[in-house]
Amino acid sequence: MLPEIDIYIFVPMIVALCAITFFLGWLIHSKINKAKIDGAENVAKKIVSEAETKSKEIINEAERRAKAYKQDAEKTAQNIKKEKLLEVKDEFYRRKQKYDEEVKAREKEITDIEKKTRTEKETAEKIRQELLNKEKQAHTLIAEYTEKHREVTEKKTEVDRMTEESKEILSEQKLKLQRISSMSEEEAKKTLFDSLIHQVKVESAQKLQEIRDETKLEANKISKNIVIQAIQRSAVDHSVETTVSVLQITSDELKGRIIGKEGRNIRAFEAVTGVDIIVDDTPEAIIISGFDPFRREVARVAMERLIADGRIHPARIEEVVQKVEKELNEEIIRVGEQTLIDIGIQGVNRDIVTLIGRMKYRSSYGQNVLSHSIEVGHLAGIMAAELGLDAVMAKRAGLLHDIGKTVDRNIEGPHAVLGYEIAKRCKEHPVVCNAIGSHHEEMPMEHPIAVLVQAADAISGSRPGARRESVEAYSKRLEKLESIGTSFEGVAKTYAIQAGREVRVIVEPDKIDDTLQDQLADDIAHRIQEEMEYPGQIKINVIRERRTISYAK
Repeated sequence: MLPEIDIYIFVPMIVALCAITFFLGWLIHSKINKAKIDGAENVAKKIVSEAETKSKEIINEAERRAKAYKQDAEKTAQNIKKEKLLEVKDEFYRRKQKYDEEVKAREKEITDIEKKTRTEKETAEKIRQELLNKEKQAHTLIAEYTEKHREVTEKKTEVDRMTEESKEILSEQKLKLQRISSMSEEEAKKTLFDSLIHQVKVESAQKLQEIRDETKLEANKISKNIVIQAIQRSAVDHSVETTVSVLQITSDELKGRIIGKEGRNIRAFEAVTGVDIIVDDTPEAIIISGFDPFRREVARVAMERLIADGRIHPARIEEVVQKVEKELNEEIIRVGEQTLIDIGIQGVNRDIVTLIGRMKYRSSYGQNVLSHSIEVGHLAGIMAAELGLDAVMAKRAGLLHDIGKTVDRNIEGPHAVLGYEIAKRCKEHPVVCNAIGSHHEEMPMEHPIAVLVQAADAISGSRPGARRESVEAYSKRLEKLESIGTSFEGVAKTYAIQAGREVRVIVEPDKIDDTLQDQLADDIAHRIQEEMEYPGQIKINVIRERRTISYAK
């Protein structure tokens, strides 16, 4: 068993031991810290020394650069100062010049105002003097008017008195006339009125005949000369278009290949192109029939290519037809452009160029619309030049007058009105638009060029062989002409001759005299113009003769 230790001795020993241990630790730690501090101080001194050296170098370099920058800044400042001085001087001179100009303008304006003021002052003085003179004249006129009024009043009284006397005399004369003639007043008026009407008709007809004779002498010469020159200078060949095209083939063996097995090739071709193919006994030829010239041309070209290629079957037919349609649509644009170049017209809307090309594949009464329009353009241009009008404008109107015939068939309305709307939409000249719309008198003519286009259209359509007309329509037109002539009072017989170009009217000599004969011809012509449509012109020939027959026995 361990000996007991006095706690009062042990505790102080432990405290002393802890204090000694703490002191030794502190001593050792302080020495270590001192050694570290000394090393750090040495390092710090070294860093400070290096920093001082570096800072001196940086300061020297900064001073050097600052000095250089200062020199550059001074030079730049001097340059800027010079530039600013120049700018200020330029601005000063510019403003001075502007100020001088404004001063001169103000001085001129003040001078003008002074002149105007002096002029107005002088004018006002003149007006004042004129007013004074007018006032004097007015006083004089008032005095004269008073005197004249008094005289007129006296004369009016005298006239009233004389009027009463004349009425009494007239009543007496009427009574005497009625007693002498045994006619009432109404009967006498009617007889006198009928006599005056007949006399006026005769005199007016004679006067009209004199005017016609005078104007025809010169007008006929000039108009015929202009029209003849235009026709001669634009003479073209005419051929009536038909509804069939004949395609020559190398041998009749190809007909079987065109027809195909059980007719499948020809049925496919007709379905795609919309035309009829006639394969008959005609040697080395097939017939393509169709009313649409464009479809007929597509069918013709496509058939030629199929025959040349040798592969004729439904799939190949459809492919070739589509390709030919695309090529012909491009050809339409080229034809339109070439037509404009040939006729000498520029600045035409692209849509109208396409419509001009389409006219190549349109026909009217068997006449090709493009050839007809080109001829109308040339005729109108020549006549316009002869009359001193705008020949280019007339050509343009003549070429475009039938573009309404190329629009889709689903659009309803007269082709002249449709053409007018197209031209107006494409911003054509108003004169051209009016000429297009009025060449069949669907609207009033507003310019002489419209009249020339209508005349040129009639000339082109009335040439022999230019147009085709059905027998039924031809017969109805002749019957209509004869019925119009016969409908007038005093007409005995009417004959339509020269294929409807002339109407010969035979009148009763007892009812129509020589003076009324000319009036009847004008009335018939006017009626035909209002009620009928026809190409060219129709001559009205009124014949009046009296025959007396006697027999010697």
